[in-house]
Amino acid sequence: MTYDIIIRNGRWFDGTGAPSALRNIGIRDGRIAAVTPHPLDETGCAEVVDATGKWVLPGMVDVHTHYDVEVLNGPGLPESVRHGVTTVLLGSCSLSTIHVGGTDAGDLFGRVEAIPREHVVDAIDTAKTWNSAPEYVEALESRPLGPNVAAFIGHSDMRTATMGLDRATRSDVRPTSSEQAEMERMLRDALDAGFVGLSSQQLLFDKIDGETCRSRTLPSTYAKPRELRRLKSLVRKRGRVLQSGPDIQNPLNLVSQVAQSLPVLRKKLKTSLLSAADVKANPFAIMMMGPVARLVNRFGGDFRWQHLPVPFEVYADGIDLVVFEEFGAGAAALHLRDEVERNALLADEVYRRQFRKDYDSKFGVRVWHRDFFDAEIVDCPDESVVGKSFGQVGVDRGGLHPVDAFLDLVLEHGTKVRWRTTISNHRPEVLKKLARDPGIQMGFSDAGAHLRNMAFYNYGLRLLRHVRDSLRAGQPFMTLEQAVHRMTGELADWYGIDAGHLRVGDRADLVVLDPERLDDRLDAYAESTVEQYGNLSRMVNRNDETVDLVLIGGRAVVRDGAPTEILGVERTGSFLRAGQPTPPPRTNAERELADAR
Repeated sequence: MTYDIIIRNGRWFDGTGAPSALRNIGIRDGRIAAVTPHPLDETGCAEVVDATGKWVLPGMVDVHTHYDVEVLNGPGLPESVRHGVTTVLLGSCSLSTIHVGGTDAGDLFGRVEAIPREHVVDAIDTAKTWNSAPEYVEALESRPLGPNVAAFIGHSDMRTATMGLDRATRSDVRPTSSEQAEMERMLRDALDAGFVGLSSQQLLFDKIDGETCRSRTLPSTYAKPRELRRLKSLVRKRGRVLQSGPDIQNPLNLVSQVAQSLPVLRKKLKTSLLSAADVKANPFAIMMMGPVARLVNRFGGDFRWQHLPVPFEVYADGIDLVVFEEFGAGAAALHLRDEVERNALLADEVYRRQFRKDYDSKFGVRVWHRDFFDAEIVDCPDESVVGKSFGQVGVDRGGLHPVDAFLDLVLEHGTKVRWRTTISNHRPEVLKKLARDPGIQMGFSDAGAHLRNMAFYNYGLRLLRHVRDSLRAGQPFMTLEQAVHRMTGELADWYGIDAGHLRVGDRADLVVLDPERLDDRLDAYAESTVEQYGNLSRMVNRNDETVDLVLIGGRAVVRDGAPTEILGVERTGSFLRAGQPTPPPRTNAERELADAR
């Protein structure tokens, strides 16, 4: 029998954590047809790939993205695919585009995820042909999807569509009985359509854009316990997943979110919580996360923390960075859209006094370390400050407080002051412990959001490098097979989607990579424009020599690190329905044959 593609003599990982081995792989009709140590008959095979010295692994699963807007007009999603990600989950952090219209979507996504609001509004208003979860799935599958897509339905999406954004973001307003019933109907429809579950959010420094409800927190943060219990009950009964973020300033909320997974007089609730991070501002918190997950799961729960397995380095243009939302003075500046008004505030001495007070405060839970000596300026019209920290600039300017040095530069140069800092995951030894902890999931890339602030599209490759380098140094913390499993089959199995494995009969979603190219280029800074966002320049990763080939549904979407001509033009990916096998999309020839019949 002939094959469509043969991958010859590569080191094959099946995604289960089983030992890898040199194998020849035959692909036919979008699926793995043969995995064997023996040579395959190449007669009639359209393509034979020599993978000698290369690794062949299942396509990676990114469980936390915000591609909900980008996928509508740029369905190829090349920034993830070119780094070996073949399945992405949409609808994280209570945000999805199932029920809201363009204006509300712009308000929900614009400021929280740092996606230009006007482009969100335009994308939804132009593209939206759906009014329900099943119609949304149809709309996605009518597009030339690059990767496979699975989805959560967002609580803030449902709440906004049901109650209106204004009522949905008022602490003194609860949904009426009919509004509660409508949200439950929306959730049932989504679960029936194959969504992996519900995403919610209780984190209080995620703020709304727009004018009407500007600077209020996301709608899901206003939900009272009864509303949450009823929605979670539906997810629990179906055995699907709740993805949520706790209010980190409220210990009771955090305990409640963790404990909800336990099967106390009810079924367990599969819960994926944000997030396990080795935060500089609180280096001891991470020590509790693994034990907490293990304790909950020991007593019958099914709980996971989400984790980005690389240093969490962020960039910012001026003061435009979400971490400033977590304290009063920072949020006050980001509340103002008008540049003149914002500059007047930044120059005001009363305001600066409050900013310095917030900066110097040692109390309260925080994400940002609030240390301007740990913040390097990477670009500025004043070249004399490039390469320095804001703290050092203050020293150079006669002993200015670091806050005043920062605000002075922002006033002088606005968003032309570009700077960076690492917020968390800065200790390699801690990352090693997290990578092998069974209560922690690899993911949380935030791909598609914070376009000017960070780029973790290649986080999977960077984890593989960390594992390989440790093996070479004789100090292994996990095997390569375990690392691949953690980013592929383990995730797909937990979320109940048809992905993440590379065995006979599985979908031919795979990556061929060169392990010798897992080098420092994985960390290099790069930018690329986003056509559908008015050619906005966003941070990306560019290590094109690492990934030789990416197949989705048995079709080549990346060669030699670059997208092929079919990515985003012909549909290679599918909507993956939870608990259901998914056939690869039909090829053009198959569609033409079916039409002819």
